[in-house]
Amino acid sequence: MAVNITQASALPQVSAQNQQVLRQVWENIQPESCPTSYNFHMHTVCSDGRLKPQELIEQAVAIGLKGLAITDHHTVRGYQLAQNCVEYLQQQSSHPGLLPYLWTGVEITAELLDTEVHILGYAFDPEHPSLQPYLGGEALHKADAQAAAVIFALHKAGGLAVLAHPARYRRSANELIPAAARLGIDGVETYYAYANPDPWQHSPKQTKQVKQLSAAYNLLNTCGTDTHGLSLLKRL
Repeated sequence: MAVNITQASALPQVSAQNQQVLRQVWENIQPESCPTSYNFHMHTVCSDGRLKPQELIEQAVAIGLKGLAITDHHTVRGYQLAQNCVEYLQQQSSHPGLLPYLWTGVEITAELLDTEVHILGYAFDPEHPSLQPYLGGEALHKADAQAAAVIFALHKAGGLAVLAHPARYRRSANELIPAAARLGIDGVETYYAYANPDPWQHSPKQTKQVKQLSAAYNLLNTCGTDTHGLSLLKRL
C-alpha cells in the first residue's frame, strides 16, 4: 500500500488529544493487548528508529492495531507525518472507523531519584508552550529535566505522563514508581519485554511487580514494544 502523505488535508486532531478515550483503553489493557491490538511505545527515523512514519502506519493497518502512539525521543515530527498518513487513509477509506486510533506521543529523558529515566507523554497538545523546551530533538541538561518538571509540562499541555519500562533502570521499580506517583505521574508501562524476545512477549516477573505497584498507587497500566527496528511486533 503506497500512501502519499502530502495529499492529506489538515483535519482537526481532536482524536490525537482525546485523553478520556485513552484512559478507557488503558483501564482495560490486558497481557495480550500488545502488540496486535494496542502499542503505545515505538520510534521512527525522526529519532532513533528505522521505520519511516508512513511505513509505521502501513504496518499498523496491516497488523490490525486498534490504537497506537509514536513516542520518538524529544520530537513529535514522526507523529505529525503519521497523522497526515492516517488522515489521508481516512479520506480514501469506505470504512474510516476501522483505521487505527493515533494519539500524540513523545519520550522524554528525565531525572528521578538522581537516576536517568524515560517519561512517555500522551494525548497532549503538541503546540502547547509548556512542552516546547522538550521537543527540540535533544534531551535537556539534568538541571532542566527533573521528572517533576516533565510531568507538570505534560499535564499543562493536557496530556498524560507514564514511566517507561520501570524495571529497566539503575534504581528499582520499587523505588522509582512510588517516587513518580508522588510527583503525579498517571501510569506505568506495565507490559514490556525486557529480554527482547522474538516473538514479543511481556516479561512475567517484571509485569507482576509493576502491576502490584501500579495498583498500590492507583496508576494506569500501559503496554508497548519500544520498537526501534523494522517490525512493530518486536523491539529490534
